[in-house]
Amino acid sequence: MSSCAIEFHDVSYRIPGGRLLLDRVSLTLESGTTTALLGRSGSGKTTLLRMVNRMAEPTSGEILLEGRRLRTQEPVALRRSIGYVIQETGLFPHLTIQRNVSIVPELKGDSKSMIAGRTASLLRMVGLDPEQFAKRMPNELSGGQRQRVGLARALAAEQKILLMDEPFGALDPLTRAEMQDVLLDLMCKLPKTVLLVTHDLQEALYLASHIVLLDRGRVIANLPTAGFMQSEIPAVQEYVRAVRRDKHPADPHAEPVHTQVGQHA
Repeated sequence: MSSCAIEFHDVSYRIPGGRLLLDRVSLTLESGTTTALLGRSGSGKTTLLRMVNRMAEPTSGEILLEGRRLRTQEPVALRRSIGYVIQETGLFPHLTIQRNVSIVPELKGDSKSMIAGRTASLLRMVGLDPEQFAKRMPNELSGGQRQRVGLARALAAEQKILLMDEPFGALDPLTRAEMQDVLLDLMCKLPKTVLLVTHDLQEALYLASHIVLLDRGRVIANLPTAGFMQSEIPAVQEYVRAVRRDKHPADPHAEPVHTQVGQHA
């Protein structure tokens, strides 16, 4: 089996009747790695991610999953085989936490005993006691707790690939840091291939093994995380300067300010 989990070959996407949003993107994501997509709003990050579960279709080019052409795979079955976490969690408001987590394994026909055991195990992994939270409804949880449930649900069917679109962007800084730690711990216990869309450079540096910078639909940089901050690529340097700005030089005692660019892909 190929060690390449996801391959993009000259993938382009044009908005119907409009502009070219992705322009001949070629990327390879090795199995078991975490890749962060960075770039300004409108650079094509979320569209590229959504192509992996066929929620968006390329105008041209080819995408492969573990060596198989994506366009030949049935969309519903494909989506059930890929974990997907978004900023708003997407929990079903009329279902308990237990049912939200177990819904995909149920649709796949897994046994009730196996589903119950895995649901309880995943809730514990994300820091939620199943005895306390399994029977609650989503509106009875905080934003951070709902995001933990969303992460557990994305892993419930033992998916090999995890797509994350600004998953922690709506959380306060302390809760966001907690969720980043939860994700790192989960990835150590349950190795996955992760594609993460984020505007937060520090989050990308903390979570990812590789960082891809998009600009106007093109890949400007594709670098190991360890070398991103030292890159001499002008677009990378510009992005780093925009995110890690100092206060006005007229203040000799100013401390560096770390800002986050944007909120939506």
